[in-house]
Order: sequence, then structure tokens, then C-alpha cells
Amino acid sequence: MPEPGVGAQPATPEQQATQAVRYERIGAAALITIDRQHRRNAVDGATAAALHEAYLRFEADEEARVLVLTGAGGVSFCAGADLKATETFVGRLMNPEGPMGFTRLTPSKPTIAAISGFCLAGGLELALWCDLRIATAGSTLGYPERRWGVPLIDGGTQRLPRIVGLGRALDLILTGRMIDAEEALAIGLLTEIVAPGMHLERALELAEGLARFPQRTMLADRRAAIEGLGMSLAEALAMEAAAGPEVFADGARGAARFAAGEGRSGAGAGA
Repeated sequence: MPEPGVGAQPATPEQQATQAVRYERIGAAALITIDRQHRRNAVDGATAAALHEAYLRFEADEEARVLVLTGAGGVSFCAGADLKATETFVGRLMNPEGPMGFTRLTPSKPTIAAISGFCLAGGLELALWCDLRIATAGSTLGYPERRWGVPLIDGGTQRLPRIVGLGRALDLILTGRMIDAEEALAIGLLTEIVAPGMHLERALELAEGLARFPQRTMLADRRAAIEGLGMSLAEALAMEAAAGPEVFADGARGAARFAAGEGRSGAGAGA
């Protein structure tokens, strides 16, 4: 009898990508985990394609109300594109979904980045793609690819100014300096800092809180906030009002529940 593993065929790139991106349903959350710990969870072309497939799976799952994105191992959320495998990105640079998997797409449901350790380059662009960002104390964020002339092509030049303001965004974009979690929280880049090892637990807790809210009004408000950012005030107000009678009816029912005493503690999602 041959020894275990003897004669086994090496994994194909597609199989490796499947192993590098895990999709799990945990309660109301779809958890997507990048697991290339030997490369600090850096993403090569096959892994980017697997991320896109995981994103499509989330969008198609009506019971998955929030996406949580994280990196395995706790040392690195994602160190960006794998610069030792840049040839695998040939053909992805102009993909409508984005080189890193889904960074040129806008999800229809809330998203949370659960960050621990290094969140750099394209990894930071993945985190910025998310609505909320939870990070452990001691995490490091930034665009160090500035040093090698690698451009930001996964939304980093557009989302960072929208989150922290143009001045602070240009500081990070132009200098390539890396910042700690405390500074990232102070400038609004992070939503919350948690103790080491608690990032995923907190993100999943927050996801369950969001999932408990009435969904149609929350999603309508989220969409209006995102899409209205590039409009004039008049256009954005008109879009907000166009949510429709269905959402207004939900609001009326919610107001009636509040009048009856429900939800007066003021606690938010995952509080």
C-alpha cells in the first residue's frame, strides 16, 4: 500500500484559489476569508477570481444580509496584490468587477471588514470597499506600493477621500506612509478598534445587529447615502424621496411600534 500522499497530484490553480477563499454562512452573515497566510493573504489572479465568485454567491443568497470580509491567521487582513504573481493579473486590470475580485462593484447589502494586522495596498482598497471597518489594536494600514510605483486601481483613490476627506486621503496616497489603528480611527478610516483576536467576533456581532433591523428602509437609506454622494443636493434629495410608498409604509409601521414603547433604549446594531 502506498504511503499517504504518495502519487497525489498537485492542486490546480483553481483548486488552490478555492482553498485560498472560504465562504461560510454564520447566522445572517456571509463570511468571506482570504487564506494565503504564506503570502500575508496577498491576492493573486486566481484568488481574485475566487473572491468575485464568493461575492456573487453573497449577492444571490437572500438570507445572507451582511458580508463580512477577513483574512485568515490574524497576522494580516490582506497585504494587497501578490507582487510575486503580477503576471496572473494580466487580463484583470480592466475587468468591470475589479482586479482584486469585486472592487469596482457596489454591493446591494451592508459589508464589514474584520481587520487584524497588516491591511495594506490592495488590501486597504478591499477594506475601503466595505461599509464598516473593525480592526484590532496594533493593526497597520496604508499604501506602501507608492514606493515601487504601483498604482491604486481598486478604488483607493476614490473611496479614501470619500471616507476621510481629500486632505487626509492625499497624505496617505502621496506619501505611502503607514498608520496605526489609533490614527486610522481618529481620521475616520476605522469604525472601531477592538482587542487583539476580537475583530471577527465583533464584526459578526455587528452583522447580526444590522440583520435585525427592518431591511427595506435600511437598504434604501444605505443606497441613498452611497449614490447621492456624487449628485447635487437637489438631485440627491429627489433620489432619497424616490424610495417609494413601500418604504414610507415601513416607516409608519415602525413609528407606531416606537409609540407603543418598542426600541426606546436607543441601542444600535451590535451595541
